[in-house]
Amino acid sequence: MTTITTQDGTHIFYKDWGPKDGQPIIFSHGWPLSADAWDAQLVYFANQGFRTIAHDRRSHGRSDQVWNNNTMDQYADDLAELIEQLDLKDVILVGHSTGGGEVTRYIGRHGTARVAKIALIGAVPPLMLKTEANPGGLPIDAFDGIRKGTFDNRPQFFKDLTIPFYGYNRDGAAISEALRDDFVRQGMMGGLKGQLDSIRAFSESDFNEDLKQFDVPTLVLHGDDDQIVPVDASARATVKIVKQAVLKIYEGADHGLTVTHQDRFNADLLDFINS
Repeated sequence: MTTITTQDGTHIFYKDWGPKDGQPIIFSHGWPLSADAWDAQLVYFANQGFRTIAHDRRSHGRSDQVWNNNTMDQYADDLAELIEQLDLKDVILVGHSTGGGEVTRYIGRHGTARVAKIALIGAVPPLMLKTEANPGGLPIDAFDGIRKGTFDNRPQFFKDLTIPFYGYNRDGAAISEALRDDFVRQGMMGGLKGQLDSIRAFSESDFNEDLKQFDVPTLVLHGDDDQIVPVDASARATVKIVKQAVLKIYEGADHGLTVTHQDRFNADLLDFINS
């Protein structure tokens, strides 16, 4: 397997497809998935001449399952080490859901010297948790429920999660049982401890200060029927902070729109990159 080794000795698996001299696009996946969630995008954009890269977040997929350091700061530092060890420049960073938080924290901690553009897709910033300062967020009980479901019966919880994740509980939805099974497969590749830690990382991390560091073209794309990361407290709040951001809303789209709206998403992301 292709891996890098981070400063704390963790092996991070990554895929590196397409021409090595192409402009690099790094895709950061959502919880509890892996780089496999981006396979269609990796192929599509590699065929367009880009160097496409996707990594498994620590304690997810084929990367090492670690007991400590499953934090948003560490996720961002791992991304930085991947970029630096591969000596990537003019990178396009694409983050979905928790991956959007990872990308955002990377900018906050490491800046944009190596970054050309950013795309946040169904992403968790600025803050998912409901607080006095963030009344539009989700209550802590919602995340405690995710923790309990993951701990008690992880495969069943992941299988059940696919229903709201892909909008399969909406009228007319075309349910793919194979896609649901693959979601469980990806989730079960990761480590329970790291995935539990990651729930805190994606739900309680405050990205407001990180977003203020954005100074490159940014696409914020979200479905307005996202049942996992509600659009008002995320995408619509983010574009109020990132002044040069472009907001694109998919009417009626779910959280997993990179799959359920795959062709449209790929075309829109390509348009943004080429614009």
